[in-house]
Amino acid sequence: MDDMRERLERELRGTVERLRQLGGALLLEEPGVIGYNSPLPDEIEEIQVSREREITFATRSLLVDRANKLADALERLGSGAYGVCEECGEPIAPARLRAMPEVTTCVRCQDRIERQARQAEPVGSLFGVVEEEEE
Repeated sequence: MDDMRERLERELRGTVERLRQLGGALLLEEPGVIGYNSPLPDEIEEIQVSREREITFATRSLLVDRANKLADALERLGSGAYGVCEECGEPIAPARLRAMPEVTTCVRCQDRIERQARQAEPVGSLFGVVEEEEE
């Protein structure tokens, strides 16, 4: 378990470092709304800057989520609950923990959770269509 603790801590440090790097990159951007008074020379460059900003925000969100999961995994390791599926209470396969040390569910339970989530989604949401509610 000491090996796993070291790995979780290393991955958490790496994730936090990537977050710091992203934070620094955002600080270099010029504040303000892109529009007619934009210092950018054309619409293409405006679109590229907006796209890069969106990618940075999405990446940051994923990294924050992963950092939280890694920190939770370290807590579970300390309490003796690490490697136990939070759904069924069975041990999580060592290969799964090696691949994704922050997981909290076994493959069987994760598959069930994902199937239930897909069944609960409205059909149009799979294609980017939002169904309007009837009044």
